[in-house]
Amino acid sequence: MTKTSMQIKAVIVDAADPERLAGFWSEVLGRPVAGRTGPYVWLGRQDDLVVGFQQAGAPRQPGKNRVHVDIAAPDPAAEQRRIEALGGRRLHEYDDGGFLVMADPEGNEFCVIPDGPDGPDGPDGSVGLDDEGRAHRLDR
Repeated sequence: MTKTSMQIKAVIVDAADPERLAGFWSEVLGRPVAGRTGPYVWLGRQDDLVVGFQQAGAPRQPGKNRVHVDIAAPDPAAEQRRIEALGGRRLHEYDDGGFLVMADPEGNEFCVIPDGPDGPDGPDGSVGLDDEGRAHRLDR
């Protein structure tokens, strides 16, 4: 593998309503809305990563996202309830995969995963959630 000095500094989400989506993600991530520049609404930078929402000229196309984020939480089931109260929803069509897949108010998909060292790149492999939101080891 070639060593490079490149790193991800920002995640930008196209949005029909950047203000609304920034407000939702501000609450989910606990990051304040930090600024607005042209068609962008920015959340506060954390761990050298900024999240922004860009006014999109066209609505989101139906279908599975090609890229999504995983958000770690100590209690994914509690976070699911909180996210749903904020306007997100669970996508049950992905339940067979063992992960808690959610969608934001504009349908952008993301996963809520258990916090800790286990995960796709952790020492003990992947961890998913059972029907009650409890963490369990996924078969490889």
